[in-house]
Amino acid sequence: MKYSKDIIKKYYNCSPRELVDAGICPTCFDKATNGHVYGDSTNLEIYQDKDIECLFVGNPRAVGHMMIATKKHFHDMAECTDRLNKKIICFAKQFMKILCEVYGCERVYLCTMSDGPMNHYHVQLIPRYSFEERGSKNFVKPRQEYVYDEEKVYLVRKKILEYAKK
Repeated sequence: MKYSKDIIKKYYNCSPRELVDAGICPTCFDKATNGHVYGDSTNLEIYQDKDIECLFVGNPRAVGHMMIATKKHFHDMAECTDRLNKKIICFAKQFMKILCEVYGCERVYLCTMSDGPMNHYHVQLIPRYSFEERGSKNFVKPRQEYVYDEEKVYLVRKKILEYAKK
């Protein structure tokens, strides 16, 4: 989405919550301001096409935490088209396999979240490692700082691009 210079100036120093309350999508605003809201996410991005974008989460709950987001605004899975939901689930399934292979996690949990009318519907893929307890507590583990691992990011990108070509 494009924003006028006046809108950008007015909301430039707002938090994501303040942007949503003002009716502005923080993700779109972040892109329009070259990462002002969330920072440079270049090393987080894994795959995108006309429908979806897939990236590592900048403040993950586990190493390898990813998300798949729609580019078009949908409140949740129920509002999204069946075609797009199918695509997201197929990509999520493939990413789960890739994350287990590349990061050595035991399982990858999937949850959907879109909190507010201006957010993009997205699913989160949260790895669980063998040393961690099983269960829903993994959805609310404390967030940590993202640590870029060039080799693992390269492998995840390579494997998902091979899948996307099929």
